[in-house]
Amino acid sequence: RVGLIVVLSMIFAAQAFAAPDESAVEKGQKVYQKWCFPCHGSDSGKPATDLLAARDKGARPAALEERTDLSAPLIKMFVRHGVMFMPTFRKTEISDADLDALSAYLTRNNKR
Repeated sequence: RVGLIVVLSMIFAAQAFAAPDESAVEKGQKVYQKWCFPCHGSDSGKPATDLLAARDKGARPAALEERTDLSAPLIKMFVRHGVMFMPTFRKTEISDADLDALSAYLTRNNKR
């Protein structure tokens, strides 16, 4: 039993650290442009980017596309449950498949 748990843990860990599929990253970029860019874009005057810049004071990039510390579970939690002024997004707005793609896009620069 312990051996099975170890093997399953290794499989899940390998999937978590595997490089994202390029087609998922491309799809995720489109999802990002549609749903996230209006508030989180790298242009000046994007409310969420400006808020993160003020909060983090340069400790990490304010633009989500430049971050290397986001995880898929964290992205999914924020998208589905919102945070502060960020609204929740239902599955009818951002499907689970689109959310997986968005996570692949936003984690593409993470160290593997």
